[in-house]
Amino acid sequence: MNIMEIGILIFIIIETLNILLLYFAPGMKMGNALGVFKAWDKAQEDENMNAFAHYMACWLAGTKLIFILVGVVVIIWGNIETQLATAAALVLSISSFFWRLYPSIRKMDKTGQIDPKGYSKTLLEMIVVFIGGFIIIFVIGLLQYLRV
Repeated sequence: MNIMEIGILIFIIIETLNILLLYFAPGMKMGNALGVFKAWDKAQEDENMNAFAHYMACWLAGTKLIFILVGVVVIIWGNIETQLATAAALVLSISSFFWRLYPSIRKMDKTGQIDPKGYSKTLLEMIVVFIGGFIIIFVIGLLQYLRV
């Protein structure tokens, strides 16, 4: 395995664990599941909101599954150019977190809608690590590719 495949595989493993939580234990507070949102608990009290919240958890898991399966295809059949493009695409797509999601979760955190308090900072750090990791493997992979 080259550095690109290893980096994509690590992402696949981490996201697979998150998908399993979203499908089978969406209310957990660990593993980036939905239990950190106080609204999750409130949604469980109302039948309609409960159904909607579970639908959205499964929808989120399904969209993550698309990323994972594309990653598997890239690892198995993709050449180095495709793997480099995949790493760049993942940096861009994960960076979209800063456009809408981070401002929203930071606001919810500040207004006491997240438990534990400060979770938005933890999530921010995790996203930065993902982005940084993909930038690092992209640069290493590109340097290896250019030496060939």
